[in-house]
Amino acid sequence: MASTDIVATMDRLGAAARAAATAMAAAPTAARDAALRALARRLRAALSALQAANALDLDAARAAGLAPPMVDRLRLTDAVIATVAEGCEQIAAMPDPIGEITELRRRPSGIAVGRMRVPLGVFGMIYESRPNVTIEAASLAIKSGNACILRGGSEAIRSNLALAREVQAALAEAGLPPQAVQLVETTDRAAVGRLIAMPEYCDLIIPRGGKGLIERIAAEARVPVIKHLDGNCHVYVDAEVDLEMALRVTDNAKTQKFSPCNAAESLLVHAAQAPAFLPRIGAIFAAKGVEMRGCPRSLAILAGLPGVVAATEADWGEEYLAPVISIKVVDSLDEAIAHVNRHGSHHTDAILTSNLPNAMRFLREVDSASVMVNASTRFADGFEYGLGAEIGISTDKFHARGPVGLEGLTSLKWIVLGQGELRG
Repeated sequence: MASTDIVATMDRLGAAARAAATAMAAAPTAARDAALRALARRLRAALSALQAANALDLDAARAAGLAPPMVDRLRLTDAVIATVAEGCEQIAAMPDPIGEITELRRRPSGIAVGRMRVPLGVFGMIYESRPNVTIEAASLAIKSGNACILRGGSEAIRSNLALAREVQAALAEAGLPPQAVQLVETTDRAAVGRLIAMPEYCDLIIPRGGKGLIERIAAEARVPVIKHLDGNCHVYVDAEVDLEMALRVTDNAKTQKFSPCNAAESLLVHAAQAPAFLPRIGAIFAAKGVEMRGCPRSLAILAGLPGVVAATEADWGEEYLAPVISIKVVDSLDEAIAHVNRHGSHHTDAILTSNLPNAMRFLREVDSASVMVNASTRFADGFEYGLGAEIGISTDKFHARGPVGLEGLTSLKWIVLGQGELRG
């Protein structure tokens, strides 16, 4: 497609989204919830058609030599469709954040000052692989009273188009503008360049994919971006700790699933616990095929176990997304906190301890979007946090931080209620 055509296409989508956002912000809760319930029903009814479109994407992916794990991520199984349909119903059942007034206070002048939660307007989402993200993004946009422009990966274009048709039909059924959720139908990468550079139409960009995609979006966007580049998550085992609990939580944080961004990639162990803890967690990791990249002190303790190698300086900042973990013995809580803040990615970090003051220091001083005490880093997830669903994880400090759910797609404005008061 010619560059002038791309610009015209994206401008048309942007103008339609901006108009739809105005209507969505004014739409009653009942209409938005009705659209979500209609979408759930339509997804279940369209199972065969959706899987037929998905089969074309799967065939094309295999023909293009896409790796089997990537092909699996594309698959719209019965379970995947059932899950996203149920997710729509769960979001419909959640309280509506729009219009909520908080912090209303009477001032000495007589006016009452508070804050009202409102939609952001239009967000653009750029994502790869999993077509179920189309429904997750659409459902959160509908509930939060926003409009969105979705640009999925070229490998899932047929699946995403089929899903987007069901979303627009559900919106129309509920009397809402179908243009509240639009899919970019071209796979030309120039469309992404235009989407991230049209602040007149788009208020926020949410990239969801690999580090390369997110770095590009963050570097080139002229619209605010919610992002996280890496998930180098730490587990720190403190000097005072229940060892059995620490073993269970550390094992879960690393091995429950290797590929998510909230899986533990680095293990810090206080020197007081290292002789007791490291051989036991090392045996668990070795049995599960996890490679351990250790500092000199941890190597001495783990000697004789398979899969133990010396860590390099680069390992302390690495996101493996694989059965690999870096291990370091530290002499104090101060050293642990300093290590996390220096080498971590500000995503999710956990302390395992029975010392309450140490737990509170870790919570206050570790500079991450999610900080945990005696819990697996794998809980850093919108669903687990009770957000209903998430549209991504943010390691930024402005607006949204951590799992971004409904509230992350809203903003606050000041409201003032008066009875004719005049400023003196």
